[in-house]
Amino acid sequence: MTGPEGSKEEESLSVSREMDVDGSRFIYRLITDRSVKLLDYDYKRCMGCGICVGLCPTKALELGPIKEIATGLDAPPVMMDLDKCTFCSMCASFCPVDAFRMSQEGDLPEQENFPELDTHVRMNEKCLPCAICRAACPEDAIDVEFTFRKKEEIAPFRDRSGGDAEGEIEIDTDKCNFCGLCAEFCDAFLLVEKEPTPTDPNPFELLLVDEDKCDYCVLCQDLCPEDAIRVIGEKRGEAPKIEGRLVVDDDKCTRCTWCQAVCPYEAVDIKKPFEGELTLIDANIGKCDPQGCHGCFNVCPSHLWYVPGDGKNNIAIKEDYCIYCGACVNACPKDVMKVSRTGVSHTGIPDSPWAGQWRDAVDFIKTGKRNYPDISRTLSVEKELPREHIEVELPDIDPSHLEAAKKRLEKASSLLSSPKFRKDVEAKVKESGAEKQ
Repeated sequence: MTGPEGSKEEESLSVSREMDVDGSRFIYRLITDRSVKLLDYDYKRCMGCGICVGLCPTKALELGPIKEIATGLDAPPVMMDLDKCTFCSMCASFCPVDAFRMSQEGDLPEQENFPELDTHVRMNEKCLPCAICRAACPEDAIDVEFTFRKKEEIAPFRDRSGGDAEGEIEIDTDKCNFCGLCAEFCDAFLLVEKEPTPTDPNPFELLLVDEDKCDYCVLCQDLCPEDAIRVIGEKRGEAPKIEGRLVVDDDKCTRCTWCQAVCPYEAVDIKKPFEGELTLIDANIGKCDPQGCHGCFNVCPSHLWYVPGDGKNNIAIKEDYCIYCGACVNACPKDVMKVSRTGVSHTGIPDSPWAGQWRDAVDFIKTGKRNYPDISRTLSVEKELPREHIEVELPDIDPSHLEAAKKRLEKASSLLSSPKFRKDVEAKVKESGAEKQ
């Protein structure tokens, strides 16, 4: 900045850091005169995979007691040294479950220029929609909004007390896939739920019909996409076209692929954050106590762990659901499993001065080896050792000399306080300066 008469004026920038706690969220702020960066960490969302800890270029993040947290301790899996954090957003960009979120306001580069995980869950044109994935999702991340008309709107139930409705209805259990459309359409149907498991993710086990309520209108037969319902009765109206909208809540979805596994129509397209391999270590699997520990069950965002009933192994996995985050490895006290990552799905890294650091971050996710920023040119001040204290002996001073000096100082002070004396001195100084020029 240039000041008056061409002089340069330095511009200062104040920087401060703040931390707030809101329920399960730790909110960190970096505040300057020009901008505000906000890093929001939800420790209840975090499962302790530790990817962010290894990514952090300033080592500002530290993994907490994950084994204890996985078995019940209520504590943040990751802690931050706010003084070290530069708010670079690497933790937020590569968190597979969005436990970290970064936002910013003010005079800053556009955030979309930074790379981030590139994942999605999308329903393709094969989606009806139906209700299976909604009930199967272990994170309650799927909702279905059906827009077709229900039976009560097309053909209201008849009064069965007068014998107005007669007929038969039968469900072909070999054809029925528990899509749930009949139950959404008509209150005479009831889907019996069961607990989904990694090996059997279907959330339903039986479709029942309340024949005391059914009036055999035949509409459900025409509605069923699997031709699994046969009705003998009087047809009343036309079955509606199956219509609706399926919504995935990205704040909850972990890309576990349970919805994809349970969908009978191959209507779910999923892009996971990482590619890799999850393996059980044979030498250690016998040490696992899934009843007493349950750590891997508790932290896994994909809900892929189960206890097999074959009596051979203490624990087993459904690897198709794995997102290769590695949280189970940190949680296990017996080193029963190993996770390796071979690929990272992320947006492009722009050609910029910081591109190398982001490439190093991606390499770390795959290899586990982190290249930290080069600080070899950083200037440091050598520590100055304490100097030895030397006693100096002061010379003896003649009191008469001190008294003479005191009198001279008093005389000089009296002259300097006289306005006439000061004017005479200033005039002589000006005359002397004019003669030199």
